[in-house]
Amino acid sequence: MPAAQFLHTPDGRQIAYHRSAGQGPGIVFLGGFKSDMEGTKALFLEDWAQQQGRAFLRFDYSGHGQSSGAFDEGAIGDWASDARAAITQLTEGPQVIVGSSMGGWISLLICRAMPERVAGLVTIAAAPDFTEDSMWASFDASQRAALAQNGRIELPSDYDDGPYVITQRLIEEGRNNLVLRSPLALPMPVRFLQGTADEAVETAVALRLLDHATGPDMRLSLVKGADHRFSSPDCLALMAQAIAEVSAAAGHSS
Repeated sequence: MPAAQFLHTPDGRQIAYHRSAGQGPGIVFLGGFKSDMEGTKALFLEDWAQQQGRAFLRFDYSGHGQSSGAFDEGAIGDWASDARAAITQLTEGPQVIVGSSMGGWISLLICRAMPERVAGLVTIAAAPDFTEDSMWASFDASQRAALAQNGRIELPSDYDDGPYVITQRLIEEGRNNLVLRSPLALPMPVRFLQGTADEAVETAVALRLLDHATGPDMRLSLVKGADHRFSSPDCLALMAQAIAEVSAAAGHSS
């Protein structure tokens, strides 16, 4: 596999990325919290896009994977800024944005900030506002006190060896980027995908997002028994099908 290239963003960060050429609308994959661009879904979509002759972009947010910075120094707004820079500088024209977990939240911020660059949206286990509704809401009094006193706490992780470091900045800065507390217009074709066995993002979150957002072509698909990784062969095929659907609905064949 070729080595990653690096984008120098206006914020002074170095964002690692892989880009493959092809027809538009291109596909941009936005990964999850503490994940990187080498995951199953990103690599599957890269291969699928190449088979379809579609342009494709995957990248690491700052503090993730091969990009510059420390994970525990970042926050939602930083990572959304990374995504905006990558889309602006590394793609041309409207793109199909595919957001997984936290990437689903960031994809909604992209739709709000630059809707003219979004031809279609597909989310997988989208986790909008999770710093407030999942993290902060679940913290007990001692955890909130420790966060205020030390500026950080550690949470156990089900997905890698080390704990998640949660900073006070992550929580407070997340409040500046909430999407479920104010109108959320999604004028492009949208497909939300969600597994019913997801222990990180409950089905209720997907239903709340579907109910809250407004748009002319929006659908939610629930997959019974699918977990948060959403990486079984059937789930990956459904993800590709959703991209093809929004591409066709936006007036592009796939």
